[in-house]
Amino acid sequence: MFSLKVRNFKLEQEQEKNKILSEALETLATEHHELERSLVEGSPPVSILSEDEFYDALSGSESEGSLTCLEAVTARAFEENEVPANSGKHRMSEGKDCGGGDALSNGIKKHRTSLPSPMFSRNDFSIWSILRKCIGMELSKITMPVIFNEPLSFLQRLTEYMEHTYLIHKASSFSDPVERMQCVAAFAVSAVASQWERTGKPFNPLLGETYELVRDDLGFRLISEQVSHHPPISAFHAEGLNNDFIFHGSIYPKLKFWGKSVEAEPKGTITLELLEHNEAYTWTNPTCCVHNIIVGKLWIEQYGNVEIINHKTGDKCVLNFKPCGLFGKELHKVEGYIQDKSKKKLCALYGKWTECLYSVDPATFDAYKKNDKKNTEEKKNSKQASASEESDEMPVPDSESVFVIPGSALLWRIAPRPPNSAQMYNFTSFAMVLNEVDKEMETVIPKTDCRLRPDIRAMENGEIDQASEEKKRLEEKQRAARKNRSKSEEDWKTRWFHQGPNPYSGAQDWIYSGSYWDRNYFNLPDIY
Repeated sequence: MFSLKVRNFKLEQEQEKNKILSEALETLATEHHELERSLVEGSPPVSILSEDEFYDALSGSESEGSLTCLEAVTARAFEENEVPANSGKHRMSEGKDCGGGDALSNGIKKHRTSLPSPMFSRNDFSIWSILRKCIGMELSKITMPVIFNEPLSFLQRLTEYMEHTYLIHKASSFSDPVERMQCVAAFAVSAVASQWERTGKPFNPLLGETYELVRDDLGFRLISEQVSHHPPISAFHAEGLNNDFIFHGSIYPKLKFWGKSVEAEPKGTITLELLEHNEAYTWTNPTCCVHNIIVGKLWIEQYGNVEIINHKTGDKCVLNFKPCGLFGKELHKVEGYIQDKSKKKLCALYGKWTECLYSVDPATFDAYKKNDKKNTEEKKNSKQASASEESDEMPVPDSESVFVIPGSALLWRIAPRPPNSAQMYNFTSFAMVLNEVDKEMETVIPKTDCRLRPDIRAMENGEIDQASEEKKRLEEKQRAARKNRSKSEEDWKTRWFHQGPNPYSGAQDWIYSGSYWDRNYFNLPDIY
């Protein structure tokens, strides 16, 4: 009897908390809507965008979007498979390895396979503890604790587009433009694959922050720069070491807060140039949505159409990243067609962005789809499910793997994650090496490189308190520098990129200015 009373009392407490939480969410969503409307209809209130008060590490405002949607993830308790680390401040021991491994006999660097310290447990933190202190505040003023970050800058996060660079090299090797488009489409899908289960939020890049990555084993080098702070814009430029391709773009995501989920709509053009074929392809990534940001298990889906255009031949590949649907049958699925400039279907593509992509003859694919649709309708009728209320819980798909249509050809399959991934922020093997640094590298890279950011480095080393202190210090330093520029009426000048139209689509873009790899790093800003 006593235990029953205790359970009833706890239930009443939870019901009251949920009631207050719902009211808080309604308040926050209303303010967010009014903030968006004020920005569209006229000048925003000075109090919202004042240089003194604006937070640099935001959650839930347009200024903290991420094309990969990881910037959109607000605070939440982490998944059950997370392995907690000891809390409190830790000093980096002599044995901790921030850099890569030893050089191989062939001269190619052996990269690290683990971070210096496993991730901290987020189980002691909750969104409720933050939101209840923010009722009535503008969404742009909510700063999330560093515990909900992952030890990477968003500039480093963007570099994960390059994990499957072999698809670009493969595209260049084909003489048939349809085969080249297939590989480019597979590369576009693979670029978002690393988001799967990556619910940590990258650190916001500081204005003027840069990142470089040279991978001799993968055949590319990349430079990126944070070129704007309001709105946040990240520009990148990668090139093949054999002068076979150039891959570049600028990212300006836009966030929408829906109460139980956060949606990141991608803004900005991505361009791939295959130099040997004198071809250029452009596209934008799909919309990303993070569900259950308040209660339940976080899950991510991608949806929307991605149109890849070959500006030389006029061929297009239109891919549909499907929303999961009521029964989860479409979860993670992507499908579409390659068509010529007269819209004749040349090839069909299908798969899952978390797993693989196949190509098949369009007539074969259409016949399969027709039969699959018939079976789906019969299954729906037999279930007699009610769709009166949309659920935010992650649906369980009918099958975790993709059914391979006879006659299909595999274009891409995701690489398995390392066995310690769950303890390392669900990083891929590629992501694991992005922040490694050694003494030789430190003497070469500019002082604005992400690897030298003290807050990210402290978090990677397991020093969570120091990471939080450094993050706060850097944000205050950035605000002070912006205030000084405002007083002196001095405009910020980007170093490695300049604004201009995309040479193929004509859309507003940021173009690489050159000379970064000359290693002449004079008059760089002091941002750390």
